[in-house]
Amino acid sequence: MTSLSQDGDKEKLRSVSVDLNNDSSLLIDIPDALCERDKVKFTVHTKTTLNSFQKPDFSVSRQHEDFIWLHDTLVETEEYAGLIIPPAPPKPDFESPREKMHKLGEGEATMTKEEYTKMKQELEAEYLAVFKKTVQVHEIFLQRLSSHPNLSKDRNFQIFLEYDQDLSVRRKNAKEMFGGFFKNMVKSADEVLISGIKDVDEFFEQEKTFLLDYFSKIKDSTAKAEKMTRSHKNVADDYIHISATLNSIAADDNTALKQHLEKFAELLEKLRKVEGRVASDQELKLTELLRYYMRDIQAAKDLLYRRARALADYENSNKALDKARLKSKDVAQAEENQKQCLLKFDKLSESGKKELTSFKGRRVVAFRKNLIEMAELEIKHAKNSISLLQGCIELLKVN
Repeated sequence: MTSLSQDGDKEKLRSVSVDLNNDSSLLIDIPDALCERDKVKFTVHTKTTLNSFQKPDFSVSRQHEDFIWLHDTLVETEEYAGLIIPPAPPKPDFESPREKMHKLGEGEATMTKEEYTKMKQELEAEYLAVFKKTVQVHEIFLQRLSSHPNLSKDRNFQIFLEYDQDLSVRRKNAKEMFGGFFKNMVKSADEVLISGIKDVDEFFEQEKTFLLDYFSKIKDSTAKAEKMTRSHKNVADDYIHISATLNSIAADDNTALKQHLEKFAELLEKLRKVEGRVASDQELKLTELLRYYMRDIQAAKDLLYRRARALADYENSNKALDKARLKSKDVAQAEENQKQCLLKFDKLSESGKKELTSFKGRRVVAFRKNLIEMAELEIKHAKNSISLLQGCIELLKVN
């Protein structure tokens, strides 16, 4: 069981800038969370001045499935078809650190006590980092909703925030999961067809081309950033083993070399901590940002897909109207259907332009902020490493 209470370090751990507005009428955060095996219970705290809520300050307990329910209801609401629905937070996954901890336990007999203790501390820190990121992505989802002029007023969102009992959101059964899988297959096939059709509106044609190419590049960058972070973590782990081995050699050495070995082992231990911080900062400031925008770009692509489907429906309604007029049958009904399809398409186009323009500005601000912060941290860690190496050289020369 793991618990987390957010404190003053929260902003330091922020990995994704959500570019929230300054409206203080609805403020949401997750100050506390409790992990029980594969379930995480989030304490969702709301502070508001809006009259639509019964109290100005309240908290409720929610699980991951509740967040998915809220996301799915927003996606399925026809009124929000022209909006970029903030991406659902990914399912909490603690399997990797648990598996590493299990392997460490199995290999305890092959390590020194010092090695085992340090490796265990590293894994516990990794588990806590995963837990904090899990809390953060769920919090960002809610804050994106609360900062949106339309989604913040959604009735289901208000129920999610205010209803102080269990939402009793059940998992999808096999039939529903298969239905969702089939629906996604149809959607994927439609997307392939639609992506090859030139849009009559130059704005949406450019956005479609950009997002398809950008998604591919972000996906590739994410994989490479994950590989880079893993490499830094592996270097930190290797420092533990080398440092422990040098200490072991020094313990059996009674010559002048003993102090040199101990000093160098001490240096590696300090460098291990620096390398661990480098990996952690790169994970937070770059890898997590790329992961988040992979999901956010997909949400923007989903908006383009819904608009393309509305256009296809409008074109089909035109054909149906032509047939009705040709047969002089159900003309009024066909005309009304065509009118509704056109209204829907125009509404999607109007709101879609605003959403995609806002998305572009938000993305630029987020990447600029995180890249600057990451570069500053890289300089800080590099200076720290140089200082440690220079200090060690001086000590070795003196000895």
